[in-house]
Amino acid sequence: MSRSIAGDNPVSKLSLLAITWPIFVESALQMFLRTSDTFMLSKVSDGAVAAVGVANQIIMFAVLMFNFVALGSAVVISQYLGARRQHEIGRLAGSSLALNFLFGLVVSVIVMMLSGPLLRIFDLDPSLFGQAEKYLLIAGGALVIQALLTAVTAMIQSHGLTRQTMVVTIGMNVLNIFGNYLFIYGPGGFPKLGVVGVAISTAFAQCVGLAVNLVLLRKAAGVYIRWNDLFVWSREHIGKVLRVGVPSSAVSLSYSANQFVTTAFISSLGASVLATKIYTQNIMFFVMILAVSLGRGGQIIVGQLVGAGQREEAYKQVIRNLIRSELITLAAVAVLTLFRHPLMKLFTTDPDIIAMGAALLLLSFLLEPGRNFNVILERSLQAAGDARSAMIVSITVTWLFSVPLTYLLGIYWGYGLYGIWAAFIADEWLRGILLWVRWRSKAWQRKALVQLRSEEQAL
Repeated sequence: MSRSIAGDNPVSKLSLLAITWPIFVESALQMFLRTSDTFMLSKVSDGAVAAVGVANQIIMFAVLMFNFVALGSAVVISQYLGARRQHEIGRLAGSSLALNFLFGLVVSVIVMMLSGPLLRIFDLDPSLFGQAEKYLLIAGGALVIQALLTAVTAMIQSHGLTRQTMVVTIGMNVLNIFGNYLFIYGPGGFPKLGVVGVAISTAFAQCVGLAVNLVLLRKAAGVYIRWNDLFVWSREHIGKVLRVGVPSSAVSLSYSANQFVTTAFISSLGASVLATKIYTQNIMFFVMILAVSLGRGGQIIVGQLVGAGQREEAYKQVIRNLIRSELITLAAVAVLTLFRHPLMKLFTTDPDIIAMGAALLLLSFLLEPGRNFNVILERSLQAAGDARSAMIVSITVTWLFSVPLTYLLGIYWGYGLYGIWAAFIADEWLRGILLWVRWRSKAWQRKALVQLRSEEQAL
C-alpha cells in the first residue's frame, strides 16, 4: 500500500512552487556535498584539491548513469499515484531499487578495478596520481550507495514529499562537513587522513542519508517493499521504468558529451577565454538549478495528472507552469545581472575577463528563459510517457545543429565566446520550440504508462 498526496487530495491542487523550492535547495546542496570537500581541502593542499577534482569528474559521470532508473521509476510512480493504483507501487519500487543496486554494483566494481587507467587519461602529475587513486577507490566503491540513494530520493519526491528529502540532504551535508573537519584537521588526536578521510566522510554521509530515506519511503510515503519484491521483478513494471528512464538518461549523457566538446572548442581560444566561460557559468549556476528544479516539480504534477486520466488538465497545467517559471527565471536573471560586475570580481581581477563575463551575463536574458522553456517541456513530455520524442529532439538538435553552429560561430568565423554563447541561445530555443510543437500536438496523450481501472473511471 502507499499513502500519498494524490490519494487524499485532487492532484490539481499540487502547488508547483511548494514542490519546487525544496527540490531547488536539495539540488544545490547535492552539488555542495562534493564542493565542500574541495573547499576544505584547499586550506591544506592545492594538490589534494586537484586530485579530488579529477577523481570527481569520473564519479559525477557515473552518477549520471544511475538516473535512468531513478527518472523512470519517479515518472511511473507519479502516474500510478494519479491512477490510484497505490497497491502496485511497493512491487514497482522493489524492482527499481534492485535494478539500480545491481547496476550500481557493476559500475562500482568497474571504477575500482579501472581506477588507474581512468585517471591516466587526465595525465596527472605522479605526486597527485596516488592521492586521486586512493580517493577514487573509496568514492567508486560507494557508488552503489549513490545509486540506491538516487532512486529512493526520486521515489519519495514523486509522492510530493520534497521537503523531507531536502531535510535529509541538509543532514548529509552537516555530517560530511563534520567528518571532513575530523579527518583533515585531526582535532584531539583524531587521525589526519586527508584525501582518504574526505572520501570516507562523504561515503558515510551518503550511507546515513540512504538509511533515513528508506525509512521515509516506508513511513512518510507509505511504500511497503517486501523482500520478495526485490528478487521477483515484474516485466511490466521494469519495461515502463526503462521506457522513460533510458531515453531521459540518453538526453543527460548527450548534454554532458556536448559540454565536453564545447569546452574543448573554448580551450582552443586560450586560458582567459576558458576562465571567463567557467566563471560566468558558475554565477549562472543558480538559475540553471532553478530551471531543472522547476522542471522536476512540474514533472511530478504532470505525471499524477496523466495517471489520473486528466490529460486536458495536464496540458493546461504545463502552460501555466511555463508562464510562472519564465517569470521566476527572468527575475532571478535580473538580480544576478544587476550585480554582474561585483560577482565577476569575486573570481578575478583581470579587466578583460570581467568585461567579457559581464557581457555574457547580460545575454542570460535570452539564454536562461530558453533553457527554462526547453527543460519544462522536456520534463513534461517525460512525465506523460513520451520520453522518446524528447530524446529525439534533444540529441538531433544537439549534434546536427548546436555543435556545428558552436564551431562555426565561435571558431571558424572567429566570433569567439560571444559566438559560442549565441549558439547556446539558438540551441535552447530551437529545442524548446520543437518540444512545444510536440506538446501542442497532444500526441503525448496516447503515451500514458498506466490507465485508471474501469471502476475508478466510472466514479
